[in-house]
Amino acid sequence: MKHAPRLEINLDKIHHNARTLIQRLDCRGISITGITKATLGSPRIAKTLLRAGISTLGDSRIENIQSMREANVTAVMTLIRSPMSSQVEQVVKFADISFNTEMSIVRKLSIEAVRTNRTHKVLLMVELGDLREGIMPDNLIAAAREARCMPNIILEGIGINLACRNGVSPNASNMSALTQLANNIEASSGRAISTISGGNSANLTWALNDADTGRINNLRLGEAILLGRETLHRQAIDGLYTDAITLIAEVIESKLKPSKVSGDIAQSAFGNNRPTEDRGNITQTILALGIQDIDPDGLQADIGITVCGASSDHLILEATGHYLPVGAEVHFQLNYSALLRAMTSPFIRKNMT
Repeated sequence: MKHAPRLEINLDKIHHNARTLIQRLDCRGISITGITKATLGSPRIAKTLLRAGISTLGDSRIENIQSMREANVTAVMTLIRSPMSSQVEQVVKFADISFNTEMSIVRKLSIEAVRTNRTHKVLLMVELGDLREGIMPDNLIAAAREARCMPNIILEGIGINLACRNGVSPNASNMSALTQLANNIEASSGRAISTISGGNSANLTWALNDADTGRINNLRLGEAILLGRETLHRQAIDGLYTDAITLIAEVIESKLKPSKVSGDIAQSAFGNNRPTEDRGNITQTILALGIQDIDPDGLQADIGITVCGASSDHLILEATGHYLPVGAEVHFQLNYSALLRAMTSPFIRKNMT
């Protein structure tokens, strides 16, 4: 008997997407760090990325990196979120590289690396417009100089993150600024840095089409590999599968109901309400899936099936031209937000083939 809700994950399609992007970016002199955070550090997906030719994996949670290590995933492991002070010991033990913006944390990483007789690499993130994490450009040379003086710390390189918080797009201007910052660091010290990490899946349009990629030699890709889409406009990437991961949920109620709510209106369970209009009776379908499991705004079903709302444990659909009886299964494609939450939910089974 099939379990629902579940994610059907096609590893061959993920392998194809990863391999295709490796080949396209290699022509531009850009390597890929495969990002596993949306998969909760799944060892099977991680090993699929490695088989495709990716050698470095990145995750924002040190717990996921630890899980992959313990599952014998052999790769360079990068912590792509600035380490917490409380997790410095785990970071040095399980991650080869960590992205950093606070020198006080780099000092603690150095102390722990010395204590455990390890070497730890750091990549300094710089702020170039999206206003998430990053050292301000005017302070970057001093930070790089300090990092290079710390025992058991190697300055791996610099990087930026764009399009995650405010949607600032990668372009020739901010990418060339990153190249210039790398040049400035090297000129100030006379020593080369290895990695200039230009960003994430939002960088693909720029990386594959811009005439000059400068010194950018690495991108951190997760969504593009898993969902086959670039992230600025969520457009499908030519030649990639967009259906490598499918969410399937089961109908638990299917009834004819009024389209307009009745009674006095206050806040819903999640503090908001969607206005309804009177369209007469409609066929309303409820699935055993809720906001605890997914982002309902990130689901796309077949034509004629509309997601109307959700509570903690119920997803409400309106189906036109579809008969969805109790026990029927409904298939959804997911955006990144829905995938991230679905992979995290312990109530959604993950079937990998």
